[in-house]
Amino acid sequence: MDSNARPYRPEMTDAGLAPTHAVRAVDEYGATRDLRVAGEFPLTIKVDDREVVTLMTLGTWPEALTLGYLRNQRLVEDIEDIRSVDVDWEREQVNVSTFEGKGIVDWEQKLSKRTVTTGCGQGTVFSCTLDKLYEMRLPEVRLTQSGIYGLLKSISSHNEIYRQAGAVHGCALCHGTGIVTFIEDVGRHNAADAIAGLMWLDRVTGTDKIFYTTGRLTSEIVMKAAHMGIPAILSRSGVTHMGLELAQDLGVIMIARAKGRHFLVYNGADRIEFDSVPERRPMARAAVAGV
Repeated sequence: MDSNARPYRPEMTDAGLAPTHAVRAVDEYGATRDLRVAGEFPLTIKVDDREVVTLMTLGTWPEALTLGYLRNQRLVEDIEDIRSVDVDWEREQVNVSTFEGKGIVDWEQKLSKRTVTTGCGQGTVFSCTLDKLYEMRLPEVRLTQSGIYGLLKSISSHNEIYRQAGAVHGCALCHGTGIVTFIEDVGRHNAADAIAGLMWLDRVTGTDKIFYTTGRLTSEIVMKAAHMGIPAILSRSGVTHMGLELAQDLGVIMIARAKGRHFLVYNGADRIEFDSVPERRPMARAAVAGV
């Protein structure tokens, strides 16, 4: 195979929807205002006409979301097993067609046990997702404080849909201080899956990447990052105890409450070079001194 050839891609629709919709609302002064609100649509994923799950989504990246969901849930292992991804918004469904005999292997066993997670709109984790989790071997990477600050500065120029309409989370695949891909959706788990789908299509590895989300770092988000092969996660929100325990088990660097020049490292502080420590403000000095 020609090393310069584009990697195999399934046949796919291009059925992304507009992210926001025009509405009118009345403010506290009784004045009518023209505004934008985020979309929210059900999308039922079917594999070879068998229903897997229904997701509530913004609808902007339905094909990538579908592929990333199947990949992160470990329902399909090889993208070359997938013939096509066909989104039909009239039926509110996407049908994934696989090559003969290449569908979801051990279907009943894989889909027999589902865990409803804390994902916005309720996420789902299948037993096979958990079974594969501890097979992951993430690389040990090192980060710098100055690099974290640079990345947060780069991220500040995104979140376009949130600024227009609110009601969405944003996730990003990052490399160094740059943003490779930034996706917003009504749930952070959807945005993460869409990124995973794009990575799968383009054969992008996560070994030298950072995963960023505006939402909380739960066990589900740590799982998705691990399944994408990403060894460091960053959030402007907080963490859950199970998310932290999982990050510790898998060796994922976990940084949260990250905004401006503030952040908290919950796991992996020994792999961060504190090369840009900000000067403490007088009140902070007094607090440290116990005044």
